[in-house]
Amino acid sequence: LKPTSLSSSQRRSAKERRQLRSDATYLFEQSQLRVLYCYTMAENLSIGMKLHAQYTDGEFYPAEVVAVSKAAKRKSAPVRVHFAGYGDDSDAWLPLGKLKSKVLPKPKAEKAQPKAKAKAKAKAKAEKPKEYDYSALEKGMHLQAESEGKYWSAEVLAVAKAKAKKSTPVKVRFIGYDKQYDEWLGADRLRSKHIVVKKEEEEEVPVGSIMSPAAKKLLLVKPKIKAPLDPGFSPFILGKKKYLEAAKDCEDFLEWALPRADGCARYKLPVFKDGSRDARASSYLAGVLIQEMMWQRSASKLMLCGPPRICKAIKAAFSVGGAYEFEVKSMPNVCGTPETPFEVEIVESASALPEEKDTPQVCGKEANGCRLAFDLGKSDIKTVAVKDGEVLYSKETEWDVTNPDPQYHYDAIMAALKIAKEKLPKVEAIGGSATGTISGDNEATWCDIFPNVPPDVYKAKVVDIFKRMANDLAGEVPLKVINDGEVTALAAVQKIGHGNVMGISMGSSEGGGYANKDGNLLGWINELCYIRLDLNPKAPTDPWTKGSHRGVSHMYLGQRGATKLAAKGGVDVPAEYKYPHPDMCTIKHEGHAQCLKLIQKAMEDAEKEPKVRQIYETVGVYLGYALGQYCEFYNIEHVMILGRVSKGKGGDLMLD
Repeated sequence: LKPTSLSSSQRRSAKERRQLRSDATYLFEQSQLRVLYCYTMAENLSIGMKLHAQYTDGEFYPAEVVAVSKAAKRKSAPVRVHFAGYGDDSDAWLPLGKLKSKVLPKPKAEKAQPKAKAKAKAKAKAEKPKEYDYSALEKGMHLQAESEGKYWSAEVLAVAKAKAKKSTPVKVRFIGYDKQYDEWLGADRLRSKHIVVKKEEEEEVPVGSIMSPAAKKLLLVKPKIKAPLDPGFSPFILGKKKYLEAAKDCEDFLEWALPRADGCARYKLPVFKDGSRDARASSYLAGVLIQEMMWQRSASKLMLCGPPRICKAIKAAFSVGGAYEFEVKSMPNVCGTPETPFEVEIVESASALPEEKDTPQVCGKEANGCRLAFDLGKSDIKTVAVKDGEVLYSKETEWDVTNPDPQYHYDAIMAALKIAKEKLPKVEAIGGSATGTISGDNEATWCDIFPNVPPDVYKAKVVDIFKRMANDLAGEVPLKVINDGEVTALAAVQKIGHGNVMGISMGSSEGGGYANKDGNLLGWINELCYIRLDLNPKAPTDPWTKGSHRGVSHMYLGQRGATKLAAKGGVDVPAEYKYPHPDMCTIKHEGHAQCLKLIQKAMEDAEKEPKVRQIYETVGVYLGYALGQYCEFYNIEHVMILGRVSKGKGGDLMLD
């Protein structure tokens, strides 16, 4: 506007006008230099050239140059790229700063820093990245957003909550620019008082889960017979023996009882003086021993008697929020009383603890007539047709135990049994086995082959599933279903004609069973797969306890004991089979079954065998120390090992 069109108060002085002209000239010259630099560098690129370009998630991906513009409107982002393997809708105009190519200048190298500063920088880099809270941002808010090293005024268009946008959750539009320049940005490129660093929440550590220095000193033992591919393996049995040697002169004792419907378990442990540093080792060991006994026999409650502080620590560990919360929540289901919470009681005198008691179960050992049998494992359904002791039919059928619909399980089992039934002239009896707890009345009290069935549906559709199957299949014929590990023990009794037998099935997981001197079962649940074998604080977790525990047998004496070592043992396996890939850390077994087949195949390769054999040597070490641990509670004279891990050349090596 001409000066005459302004009022006297709006007119600028000659000095102000000269300053404005000077500023404008400077800005114009700088912008020309900047545009010239961009054009000069962009000219180094040509259509079809391969490079790496930064996507909206902040990562660089292979891309191809599809256009280079000299237009003024494209000066901030003169290069259009196509990301390899993606559709044209992902093409983008990008600034040179978001491109990586040998023809483009590299970022200036940082000046050398003194050692102290370099160490501080390295330490800062290693620290956990900051997390930001964007909840105060709203659409329409103004803030500053970075582009090409400078911050510009921008407006918030959207704030995403999806995980995919976690690193760049804020979409902005630069003031004065078209929507084609809109970007998704994160806190590293935004300035606003409404974006704050999230306060670090201290991770809640379950009571009793941390191994104190005293516990480590007394319980962690390096085995003389080392596991070749698991150098950190610290057998529980060696830690227990070391502790008992150190505590042999202790005058105080912790006693406990684990009552159940048809019996009770008892134990007495020497402990260090209450309140002393070593007493923490006593508490820690007691927790692991109680857990072991619970999974051997089950328990409806825990009763304690002993030094007050130690008892209090154990009670906290076996409460909701404690280290053994998984057991606390599982035992009511295991005992068939989901409506009755597990409780811990501290009593004044050991005389108030119930006496030890077992209720042995006598099992028939005849196989005459026409019989159907099934074994429900975590990977497959095994069905057998037997006539007068002769096996007429046997087959394994894969299934998905993770299916949440119990009708799927019922139909899958029935379909497999009907095929076996066709091989017999009639069905006079049905026998079966499954993982978990089976009642004396053939009810599926707690079976982990139905892990995703909701509790209310489990009670209505799963508890009586075996009875319904037998009735629908053959009417009113004798039926007996027991734990799968116990079948292994009874098979051994039949085979060798002796009792005091431990049976271990090394299949999808570890199945365990025991027959006493008379060849009868003790009435224990023998869920050995939940027992802790390894005290290494960095031992692997397992998906069944959802990370509650480390070092339990699930990851040692089933197929996972081998598959977690596959890559270390030189077996060529796909990326998704390399532990701890997420696919190998779920309760699904299919991937592990296929990985085990690759291990067994590699054992037949003369070039690979010297390395692969270390997998089986390692599992053999696990098994050896586990048997030593089991002998503490079972009178074992004979052991029968079954299951796919024990098959073939590798299985023989493991047993040797």
